[in-house]
Amino acid sequence: QVQLVESGGDLVQPGGSLRLSCAASGFTLDYYAIGWFRQAPGKEREGVSCISSSDGSTYYADSVKGRFTISRDNAKNTVSLQMNSLKPEDTAVYYCAAAPSDRCRGPYDYWGQGTQVTVSS
Repeated sequence: QVQLVESGGDLVQPGGSLRLSCAASGFTLDYYAIGWFRQAPGKEREGVSCISSSDGSTYYADSVKGRFTISRDNAKNTVSLQMNSLKPEDTAVYYCAAAPSDRCRGPYDYWGQGTQVTVSS
């Protein structure tokens, strides 16, 4: 059974921080590019960040650049997304996904169930 499970979503005030985690079971993330996506109500799914395994290259959407940081912990088979200086427009369900090609362009074959991030006072 191949699964990705996100955790760490919460209600946070504007300017606050959250750390999301993506844990894999049934496979190792070492050989996959891992992407974070989000979808806000009434909006299209948006790519937020990605990290490759081969060279550690990272991608950030312009809307989160400088505020979010993606990282790997291969020993724990997890990928995290540190989110700082959160804004109300960051409110969304956040998903992690794995690309066997190890390229952030995808395709992404495995997806988590999502975790809710709400930024509100």
